[in-house]
Amino acid sequence: MRKVLLLALGSFTLGLDAYVMAGLLPAIADDTGTTVALAGQLVTVFTLAYAVSAPLFASLLSGRRPRGALIGALAVFTAANGLTALAPSFGALLAARVAAGAGAGLYSALATAAASSTAGPQRRGRALALVMGGMSAGTVLGVPLGVLLAEHTGWRATLWLVTGLGAAALAGLATLLPPLPAEPQTPVRERLAALADRTVAPVVGVSFLAAVASLGLYTYLAPVLRSAGGVHGITPYLWAWGVGGVLGSLAAGPLVDRGARTPVLVGAVLAAIVLAQALLPALAPAPLAAGAALVLWGAGGWALQVPQQHRLLALRPGRGPVVLALNNSALYLGSAVGSALAGLALSAGLRPAALPWAAAAVAGAGLLLHASATARRGRPRAVPTGARPTAPCPSTLGNHEHS
Repeated sequence: MRKVLLLALGSFTLGLDAYVMAGLLPAIADDTGTTVALAGQLVTVFTLAYAVSAPLFASLLSGRRPRGALIGALAVFTAANGLTALAPSFGALLAARVAAGAGAGLYSALATAAASSTAGPQRRGRALALVMGGMSAGTVLGVPLGVLLAEHTGWRATLWLVTGLGAAALAGLATLLPPLPAEPQTPVRERLAALADRTVAPVVGVSFLAAVASLGLYTYLAPVLRSAGGVHGITPYLWAWGVGGVLGSLAAGPLVDRGARTPVLVGAVLAAIVLAQALLPALAPAPLAAGAALVLWGAGGWALQVPQQHRLLALRPGRGPVVLALNNSALYLGSAVGSALAGLALSAGLRPAALPWAAAAVAGAGLLLHASATARRGRPRAVPTGARPTAPCPSTLGNHEHS
């Protein structure tokens, strides 16, 4: 598992950069003379570039050993964060965030597939949980620190912190990461065909809707809490969300490895997200109650992807990198769509306190899609009268999802 820990180190830096921006939006808006809603589009372009780069570059690099691509992606990500800290204008900020998102997307897709292949099927859940846990640890440990640093020295200092951590992770991976086995080369046509796969598409659709609800709302957590509960010091609430994320992502892996029914686990996690987001506006004036809702929301949002990734690998065991890259793209495309829609809603006059209800509705749609797809998979297929059931092909034995 040492190799997986090295991959999680890079994920830690990605998690810090992806989520610290939510706490910096008011400061960036003041410094650049824009609104918070417009500054939120820095998150949108980052996540959109992340979503596009994951399948695009994974296709171009398929069949090659991933070590060099992992290190190169982290180098691009680190350099782009340095450019973000130096950006003289809002336009330059947007361009730097696009480059950072592209590097992050490629690294995340390759790191997830590499963790799965190095750990083996018996420890796959723990390996995926460690990589996801690295990102969630980046939020719980780094995001509050980054926000506090910005409050005292400015938001650019926080980006320099991200750059320094990225450089440290890059040095560690370049020095200690051993060669990794190359994944089988997969044509672009086959990767695109996964979009039309009736088994894969609903799972990826659930990831997309959950990301719209969870990551999109997180982008505007500061104005939401200010509007609903008069909260101005957001750092403790970021801690609560991040602590929940670490607990959720690390708990999900052992549950999956012990044989938990992944469809049931996904349904329970989605229900927890819906409940926490729907109650957040009412609980915001009470710090402890709001913190509890954020812990539940963070735990659900981060725990979800461990069983989701495990389901995809079980459903399509021969196309692991393809379906994982597609799922990663759905996650960050959902985040981009969520933050963009939330920004548009705020610009149109919607009170920030109403955003959690809209997010809960989207998460509820994801729960309905999951329940519908699970019911269809569990429905027995009709056998024509007089037809003999055929024996399963040996190559398909053992490839079924936990149900």
